[in-house]
Amino acid sequence: MNQHSVLVFRRRDLLSLAMAGAMAAAPWRPSLAAAVDNASPLAPVARLDDALLAAMKTGAASSFDQRYRMLAPVIDQVFDLNAVLAASVGLSWARLSVAQQAELAASFKRYTVASYVSNFDSYNGQSFEILPSARQVGNGEVVVATRLIRRNDSPVQLNYVMRQGASGWRVVDVLTDGSISRVAVQRSDFRQLLVSGGVPALTAGLGRKVASLSGGMAG
Repeated sequence: MNQHSVLVFRRRDLLSLAMAGAMAAAPWRPSLAAAVDNASPLAPVARLDDALLAAMKTGAASSFDQRYRMLAPVIDQVFDLNAVLAASVGLSWARLSVAQQAELAASFKRYTVASYVSNFDSYNGQSFEILPSARQVGNGEVVVATRLIRRNDSPVQLNYVMRQGASGWRVVDVLTDGSISRVAVQRSDFRQLLVSGGVPALTAGLGRKVASLSGGMAG
């Protein structure tokens, strides 16, 4: 197998998601997404956190496929997956045919959901914190800062870049540790496959990653 035919998904890429930004306000713990103003950029993140905790709490009592079906609709609503994919592919996205874009979008959605299912698969008293204000970063985008609080371990900073569109606020990037962009990491990895084998190579690479994350679920 050509070395470029396998995606180089760095450990930081696997759902240690986040974006930079210290916010001065005290953290707020969103136990109920209903408590958040639906017009706020915090609302989609609160829905995602609630869904992740629910999936985590099912733990060993549920299969990967069951948790996948729990999280897929929420991730589809919270993320602008087409915008994330287009930014991850880069300038060559506009040169792809409609059919190629649709093929990649389906594979990318499965990969994104599978990553969350795999990385949030058990519960041991974890909780999420969201700071109650969003920081503007230009171009109409804002950053919602969150932390995953873990027992007997350091928190994981997960900050979400939000963009408002016709369907409301949605996630367009997530960066970890204050500076590492998931989109930037994916762009580097995707470029290798697109250069070596085009859309078929990238689609196959995403499919293999889904199978690896799920223990055999079709990509």
